[in-house]
Amino acid sequence: MRILIVKLGSIGDIVHTLPSLAATHRALPRAQLGWVVEKRAAEILRDNPFLKTLIEVDTKALRRWPSSGETLQAPRQQLRRLRASSFDSAIDFQGLLKSATIARLSGAKRIYGFERAALREPASRLLLSKAIRVPPRTHVIVKNLTLAAGALGIPVPSDPEEFEFPIHLAREHEIEAEVAADWTDGRYAILNPGGGWPTKLWSAERFGALADRLWTEFGLNSIVTYGPGEQSLAEKVLQASRSGRARASDLSLKGFYALARSSSLYVGGDTGPTHLAVAAGAPIVGLFGPTEWWRNGSPRPQDVCVERNDIGCRTDCHRRACSHWICMDIEVERVVEAVELRLGRPRQLIQLESGTVA
Repeated sequence: MRILIVKLGSIGDIVHTLPSLAATHRALPRAQLGWVVEKRAAEILRDNPFLKTLIEVDTKALRRWPSSGETLQAPRQQLRRLRASSFDSAIDFQGLLKSATIARLSGAKRIYGFERAALREPASRLLLSKAIRVPPRTHVIVKNLTLAAGALGIPVPSDPEEFEFPIHLAREHEIEAEVAADWTDGRYAILNPGGGWPTKLWSAERFGALADRLWTEFGLNSIVTYGPGEQSLAEKVLQASRSGRARASDLSLKGFYALARSSSLYVGGDTGPTHLAVAAGAPIVGLFGPTEWWRNGSPRPQDVCVERNDIGCRTDCHRRACSHWICMDIEVERVVEAVELRLGRPRQLIQLESGTVA
């Protein structure tokens, strides 16, 4: 049996679908599994031991048709490889017209996806062979697992502790993490101030103040991670910190994953690195505003979300710009309290001169 997973991006979307890949592999070990993904989100999937085929596409190039012969060459090669794989079934975990179209173009005999109410673009239902119903208000990982179970008739885990996130690391990624954490003596928190939308951001000044509190009250150094275009944001966090116990680090996605696996704590918003940190098993304190923790946050009950539940404008918000921006106006003290809760130990005062706990 040849099964194609269609999940194009983003990084968080890919991470949220990995448990479905793992469950499918465990239930159908002889099946040949493929995944079609956007090139810009493909790093996490490369060299995955559960995948027989990884097809990287550029949907922006596909949408530029018709164009010159030169610009058509790459999209044509992508589609030829997709069709040449002769998939029996395709599962569209994305729920968009473009993802359902790619599933159809694969030539798969059966195409599965979510029922219309759960689709991001309901018109894509017309391209599916069968739609699978998922319960409302379902965490996205569970939603994806429900789709895999309904499409393939396989058992899937329900306990978050059994969710499996297969990500292949090479020695180079482990070295990246070791270099980033070399100055910490192994006791560090990861602070990730970035995010795809401006409305998801907690202020850099508060991240800097949090880094100081993590050192003085928990003995944790802070590694401030950042991605493309976010260096100035990370520098603002460092400038706001007064303890000297925070440093910035720019890592590859897999280098970040390796770093998160050994971290004592992760603090960040609804963004790709947060989902990677969840996959790595890091203790999580999430800062959520315009999006929902119950859907996108950590599925583990011991992880903690800090959010504004005292305001009336967050229901179905999802705004990327806002003139009434208050949902991420969260005091540092509330985050420190969440850290204490997540780590399960009371705060202590660090003697900065000696680095010992008082």
